[in-house]
Amino acid sequence: MTQDVEMKEQAAPSNSLPSFSPSTLHHLKEIASLIETGAYDREVRRILRAIRLTMALRRKLKASALSAFLNFTLIPGSEALTRLSSCLPKEDEHAMEVDTATSAPQAPAKHSLPEIEIYCYLLVLMFLIDQKKYNEAKACSSASIARLKNINRRTVDVLAARLYFYYSLCYELTGDLAEIRGNLLSLHRIATLRHDELGQETLLNLLLRNYLHYNLYDQAEKLRSKAPRFEAHSNQQFCRYLFYLGKIRTIQLEYTDAKECLLQAARKAPIAALGFRVQCNKWAIIVRLLLGEIPERTVFMQKGMKKALRPYFELTNAVRIGDLELFRSVAEKFSSTFSSGRTHNLIVRLRHNVIRTGLRNISISYSRISLVDVAKKLRLDSVADAESIVAKAIRDGAIDATLDHASRCMLSKETGDIYSMTEPQTVFNSRIAFCLNMHNEAVRALRFPPNSHKEKESAEKQRERRQQEQELAKHIAEEDDDEF
Repeated sequence: MTQDVEMKEQAAPSNSLPSFSPSTLHHLKEIASLIETGAYDREVRRILRAIRLTMALRRKLKASALSAFLNFTLIPGSEALTRLSSCLPKEDEHAMEVDTATSAPQAPAKHSLPEIEIYCYLLVLMFLIDQKKYNEAKACSSASIARLKNINRRTVDVLAARLYFYYSLCYELTGDLAEIRGNLLSLHRIATLRHDELGQETLLNLLLRNYLHYNLYDQAEKLRSKAPRFEAHSNQQFCRYLFYLGKIRTIQLEYTDAKECLLQAARKAPIAALGFRVQCNKWAIIVRLLLGEIPERTVFMQKGMKKALRPYFELTNAVRIGDLELFRSVAEKFSSTFSSGRTHNLIVRLRHNVIRTGLRNISISYSRISLVDVAKKLRLDSVADAESIVAKAIRDGAIDATLDHASRCMLSKETGDIYSMTEPQTVFNSRIAFCLNMHNEAVRALRFPPNSHKEKESAEKQRERRQQEQELAKHIAEEDDDEF
């Protein structure tokens, strides 16, 4: 009934309209009541639902609606209301009068719950970031973090994790990410002592991002190896962790582990996170090339990624052919793209793979070839370089050939039947292991309803059991009567 009345009031003509949609303020009040219910009942899932509703409402937020919501929820004269109101841009007096008149019929219910206060900080912070007012956002985020240090409630942990993320984002957007590294470490220590696993997960990713932003890979690995480990609570945070771990493993030349982490991160990432999946695929493509693998063409033709992965497609083509000159031209053509994506150093490592691929093609095509021709085909500077490269490839097992130093030529051996070797069995075993691992992860990721349904089921089972016992007792009694 209340909603019908409100809709009629909105439809009525008026000379002065508010500067925001009343439905936005109404939705914010409903979210606040949901958070209040979750705080009193200690149900974190209600807080999570409130955050999801807020993200859907984010683009509709305006300063006037936020100001009215702050006046509705926070206690007048409180430090949080004063600070948050000062962060919002000032509205004209006419709009403020309309806002007050709009919210007058409903008696404001002031809250002293920490969850409501932290939620107000989160709302204002998101609004300031969307408006690109990064200096005000930095001040607001610092104040919210200072307030969070004095609150230790399980229902606040979900809101705190979001604040940690936007706190780091503000300083990253202004180029001051190194300033908060010590504070992030302190927050991670506090979250560990309070057994806030979601906060630990979020802060660990933020610290890894902080270190990797300044190419401090050794420090990032030391922190990651010594940080406490537990089951992932957020799929998004787990994807970020896998991506950062994949980057660390790539720099440390552990390409097999890096490939697994990057592909898993790209697979687990939400479909809407297009930018994140593009980054995962860029690094995964380079890692697969460094491993000597050639990614499938479908990887580069994924929806929304074709343009972003175009430089890596041409790079893969150069590596597949084994043409060193084409590889150099592609690297120079897209040098700015590779530098901005921080993959230029990895591209330099691919030169040896290009030479090895070309050498493998030569060994398959020729049973005997001089080192002079090898140097010409690979476009190397001298015959001595070709001789050393061929010798190293033979020693590493990349090609099945012998080197005749006297006649300065390479003699390729006949290729046998690959199915008579153990390689097909190894590949088949790796595919089976991958499928089993995916099945186990899917089973672990299953979500079940809250424990409330178990009480209903147990009551129903108990009622059925009592009924069966009564029927059994009656049946036994009738049998006893028949016997007598």
